[in-house]
Amino acid sequence: QVQLVESGGGLVQPGGSLILSCAVSSSVSGFTFSSYWMTWVRQAPGKGLEWVSSINSGGGTTYYADSVKGRFTISRDNAKNTHYLQMNNLKPEDTAVYYCNTRYGSTYWGKGTLVTVSS
Repeated sequence: QVQLVESGGGLVQPGGSLILSCAVSSSVSGFTFSSYWMTWVRQAPGKGLEWVSSINSGGGTTYYADSVKGRFTISRDNAKNTHYLQMNNLKPEDTAVYYCNTRYGSTYWGKGTLVTVSS
């Protein structure tokens, strides 16, 4: 079993910033955080899941959805088994529950953290 716990969500005004964290742990042998891609996905109220960003195991390769490119930055600290999503210039349409996930055989998800962008 791989456990992921998101944190850092909250209420922010348009144009503001937040940084989300995803702490990853495992109770199964064979899973090493530094060996796997990590991903952020979000779900806006009343809408489906939207992929946001992914980062490779070493942190040198990143991908972003067009809707967040240039505003969000994904990163990871393999020594801390944690990855991050720095979100700048937030817009009301970024309001969503943000989930982190990783694939190790199955896809494991955290429970999410709510980001609300509103004045």
